[in-house]
Amino acid sequence: MLAAIITGVVCLILGLIGGFYGGVEVLKRRLEKEQMSEKQIQIMAKQMGMNLNQKQLAQVTRQMKSAKEKEKAKKKTK
Repeated sequence: MLAAIITGVVCLILGLIGGFYGGVEVLKRRLEKEQMSEKQIQIMAKQMGMNLNQKQLAQVTRQMKSAKEKEKAKKKTK
């Protein structure tokens, strides 16, 4: 009886941990493939309480593109 309870609890914990890391990996892959338009970036910034002007918006867009290029270069070297 006690062994069944312990086994169940251990399986639950392992399942939660595995599900969490699996979900994180899926989210990372989706975000890597997804390209955000300037309108989507503006909406996201407003949701965070920021109002970006055109210069700031262009800067954020450039930073996102350069970050993606760095990721691709890092993957190629591996």
